[in-house]
Amino acid sequence: MACQAFADNKQAVPHILIVGDSISAGYGLRPGESWTNLLQTRLDNDQYSYKVINASLSGDTTGGGSKRIQQSLKKHQPAIVIIELGGNDGLRGFSLKKVQSNLARMIDLSQQENSRVLLVGIQLPPNYGRSYTKRFSRIYQTLATEKKTALVPFLLQGIADKPQYFQADQIHPNAAAQIYLLNNVWPVLKKMLKPQISRLSVGE
Repeated sequence: MACQAFADNKQAVPHILIVGDSISAGYGLRPGESWTNLLQTRLDNDQYSYKVINASLSGDTTGGGSKRIQQSLKKHQPAIVIIELGGNDGLRGFSLKKVQSNLARMIDLSQQENSRVLLVGIQLPPNYGRSYTKRFSRIYQTLATEKKTALVPFLLQGIADKPQYFQADQIHPNAAAQIYLLNNVWPVLKKMLKPQISRLSVGE
């Protein structure tokens, strides 16, 4: 009975809110294949009592995320917020100052709600110019240091230069790539989680 009461009490299970773009929204993938779904499975298998809330939108930018994150924070009151945005800004050549400002606002709003933040970095293809790509990737490290957040330097680490892990557009990771994305996020995220809680032992 105690176990059932725990399962039914949503407030007892802390939320992990993911605010990202198409990479985290699972663009081109079948339901359940995204790294965000694999994350929930790993949490469950390792007996971490967290619920993943995926608020990612295909095509979203840091500007869009900045505008909508406050509503998600109020609604879900997450313990942890994973911010995976910036790729679309970079591909469109948006102002780097604005990208950094938008991400900073998202971090500030999350921290004001007592949520811990995991910032997930993105890197751009070299054809966008050496100066722009270097300054773009530096945004994430700069913000992580200034705002004292956790950081995954590059979500696509280990597969970015491997065409077999991308869909036909060579932009969006395919199903086979999702475990690599999860494995890039997991070591950093795991340090932010509460100690393991076995659902079988709750209430005993």
